[in-house]
Amino acid sequence: MYYPYIVKELSYRHNRTMVNIFGIAVGISLFISINALSSAYKKAAQQPFQDIGADLIVQRTAQQTEGSGRQPKSMWGIRLPFSNQLFPDADIAALKQIDGVETSAYALLLWEFTKAGFITIMGVDVNQPSIGALKAKNWIYKGRFPEKQGEIAVEKHFAKFKKLKPGTSFIIDKQTFQVVGTIEIKEGAQAVAPNIYMPIANAQMLLGKEFSAINLVYMRLNNPSLQNQIKSQIASKIKGVSINSSDSSLELMGGVSMISEKFALIASLTGLAGAILLIMKTMISNLVERSHDIGILKALGWTKTDIQKQLMIETLIQTIIGGSLGILIGYLISFGLGFLSISIPVPAEMDFIPAMARHARDANQIVRLPVSVSLSLAASAMVISIITGGITGFILGQKTSKMKPADIFRQL
Repeated sequence: MYYPYIVKELSYRHNRTMVNIFGIAVGISLFISINALSSAYKKAAQQPFQDIGADLIVQRTAQQTEGSGRQPKSMWGIRLPFSNQLFPDADIAALKQIDGVETSAYALLLWEFTKAGFITIMGVDVNQPSIGALKAKNWIYKGRFPEKQGEIAVEKHFAKFKKLKPGTSFIIDKQTFQVVGTIEIKEGAQAVAPNIYMPIANAQMLLGKEFSAINLVYMRLNNPSLQNQIKSQIASKIKGVSINSSDSSLELMGGVSMISEKFALIASLTGLAGAILLIMKTMISNLVERSHDIGILKALGWTKTDIQKQLMIETLIQTIIGGSLGILIGYLISFGLGFLSISIPVPAEMDFIPAMARHARDANQIVRLPVSVSLSLAASAMVISIITGGITGFILGQKTSKMKPADIFRQL
């Protein structure tokens, strides 16, 4: 094979070469950016759960609660949220028997209504694994996390509003608590963050219940991909519970997530197919322009295989360059999309704010799109580009095999 001829051919017909390179680059960049965006939506919905280190959050609503105790006569004071009623001991025992759970952590969520407004309180067991509510231990902004009775940590914005800092005191249900730290909640978890953290024993005392009072269960699974099967296990063993996961947010996203998940590949492949058709049309139409050269090559003794190899190498070079350029453009597009933020809906059961107050603020979680181009996605794009070049070169070679030197020169 005469390699200098390949270089001369590509440089001589530079307009056609550039059209082909940019055509495949556009197709590959669309393939990469659309698939990266689709993956980013799914990651964004999963991010709040990843931030708390849990795959599932199990709760019990008021309407389906059995044996949760007498409901308060008034909204004033300490009370249980409607979506977070107490689990009977039998339910906790059943949850411990669920297969596929790596570890679990328990918490007690409370509301307090006063004339000054309401606050949300989270009681956590500091001796349990650092998942769920206890993950806030890693987000200390000032001071430390509460470790014993009478100590609390407050969320950063709540602390600023109430003018609290480590060393000050705060009254909850006529009891004085010492502020030992402030917490800056990680992005994506703000909407499900309480105002105050305290040891679970303190929260149970505020509620006036025995030490087994629990209304939130966080679960980390051995294999997160099996969460639907484990959800089914939980639902079959414990009636009337709500089980939330990243899929819950995706379901609330509705059309956006459906389009992102189901049609991203189709859309990206459609763009890529358009680029492929453009290359094939350009190269096939240019065969007429090159017919004189092909006739001369055949007259000089070049075989069908020689010409087919020549055209295939030319096409592969163009698609490799175009594929590399497309990966670069796709990366730059994805990098730019990574500065955008999207609103992830919070399932009602996971929103710690009372329904009557939700109109005062956006219940959605604002999360920056975690758009990235994985090595596997870039490799897939390059493989597709190379396959495209091989197929196009083969088709061109097949067409040239039917061209006879005598017929070509007769037309000149």
